[in-house]
Amino acid sequence: MSASGRTFVASAVVAARFLPVWLATAVLAIVAAIVAPAALQQANWAYVLPYMTILAIAALGQMLVIMQAGIDLSTPGVISLGGNLIVGVSVGSNHGLALGLLACICLGAGVGLVNGVLVGILRLNPLIVTLAVGQIVLAWSLRYSRKVTNSSQVPDALSSWAAQKPLGISVVFWAGAAITVAVALVLRYTAAGRRFQAVGANPRAAWMAGLHVRTHVVFAYTAAGILYGVAAILLAGLRTSVDPTFGAAYLIVPIAAVVIAGASLSGGLASATSTWMAALALTFLTQMLLILGLSPAMQFVVYGAAIIVGMLVSGDRVASLLGRLLRPSEAPVASPVGMDVNTS
Repeated sequence: MSASGRTFVASAVVAARFLPVWLATAVLAIVAAIVAPAALQQANWAYVLPYMTILAIAALGQMLVIMQAGIDLSTPGVISLGGNLIVGVSVGSNHGLALGLLACICLGAGVGLVNGVLVGILRLNPLIVTLAVGQIVLAWSLRYSRKVTNSSQVPDALSSWAAQKPLGISVVFWAGAAITVAVALVLRYTAAGRRFQAVGANPRAAWMAGLHVRTHVVFAYTAAGILYGVAAILLAGLRTSVDPTFGAAYLIVPIAAVVIAGASLSGGLASATSTWMAALALTFLTQMLLILGLSPAMQFVVYGAAIIVGMLVSGDRVASLLGRLLRPSEAPVASPVGMDVNTS
């Protein structure tokens, strides 16, 4: 195959990896227009867009970890304790809000750094490590909310900011969109972003090229923790209060969003914009099921089935299938005239 042919095959495989989530979202919108038209009304989008943004931000953090062939189950703990820190450090006052937001971000960075050191430096299993760290952080969150936090209400300045709607759309959506675009541009168009992807795709080759593989793993978990902190801030602004269930919904769904978006679980390839679209599809599906009036049990059944179907047509499978279809078969090597190929 010529160089141009190989380039075409590689480009087609990469594009096909992220295509299913966009098609699935379009199909979901068509189905909603038929069976639940109310789901497409403006009032419904006023709920879907800000909450899908929070899921997308958490999923972006998870995406960075998965790009280094890892996993992070500390997300609910970081969001829960981050929300409580916003309330506790600020003491419900607008004057202390900046300090509370800083404490939330620093918490995420600190937890992410601990995860990164344990996984990247000490080579511990990421599934077990992040689950254990997440449980410790979550337990501390419950203790902090009982002994330190006097009120569950976030400062008025934060909730008032989150209630703003520039151009008729929640400011939370615009903030999340800006973060997503920034992450996408850094990963695609900067040398550091390309190195980050290269290390995740082939750590051994990256190490032989002189790149610090373990440093990139630590950075991935630390950056993920910061994004979880941002998600906690946005969620606190939307909900205006922090309760014991704050952040509990963000254990598995961010992982599902990244996988459905087409990220490679073996590391390397991922798309910030496709992850954003997957978060939109999952949030919209949840809201559509509520509008249809399904019982909570049936909602979980449909939601779980949608995730399974999404993983069945995930990027790894589509890219592998398309690669086999586009890769030409090797032509048999002809033996010299008069020579018996069976000679020993």
